[in-house]
Amino acid sequence: MKNTPDVDFLIFDLGNVIIDIDYDRTFRLIKSMVPEALHDRVGQFYLTDFHKAYEKGLIDSPRFRDEVRNYFEQLWTDDEVDDLWNSLLGKIPSERLDLVRKLKENYQVGVLSNTNEIHIEGVYKMLKEDHQLENFDSLFDRIFYSHEMGLAKPSAEIYEQMLGDLGTTANRVLFFDDLKANVEGAAAVGIQAIHVTGPRVLFDFFGDV
Repeated sequence: MKNTPDVDFLIFDLGNVIIDIDYDRTFRLIKSMVPEALHDRVGQFYLTDFHKAYEKGLIDSPRFRDEVRNYFEQLWTDDEVDDLWNSLLGKIPSERLDLVRKLKENYQVGVLSNTNEIHIEGVYKMLKEDHQLENFDSLFDRIFYSHEMGLAKPSAEIYEQMLGDLGTTANRVLFFDDLKANVEGAAAVGIQAIHVTGPRVLFDFFGDV
């Protein structure tokens, strides 16, 4: 192993760390389904109050779907909303899962992800189809999803709650995330944090494990 961090916990974001994500694909798909006059709403979608609320589990999936329909002024079915919403999900490369399994031999491994019920159901469907896994329970020791915690990165509260649930201190955790703001949020509470800027960052960091 190239790096052997002096920590007890390795915590990973999901999007573009474990799972490939393509936001632009979703933006293009939505734009193809709404009038051009509404295209300016597409890029602002993730900044809406209802999206932020859904990510924290403050509204349920039926309410979220209704908000999406209202926001884009469309009569999409529930399945159409879900398919659009999950179109950003790419593959879950098997080599990343293999890396986590190997790291689990020496560390406790976990997930801390800003996500939501519809995305997680889509991810678990892919896990089952592509990797014969029902969920992440057998792969990770601890799983922290924003919509189950009522909190979201990069707030200090979500990292502090994670540390409390882990029963550890910030210096015993190494965290990997693709968004700079989330890395900075973790670092602000004392967690060691690595910015994942590409698909090879984890492998370059840990080397041949």
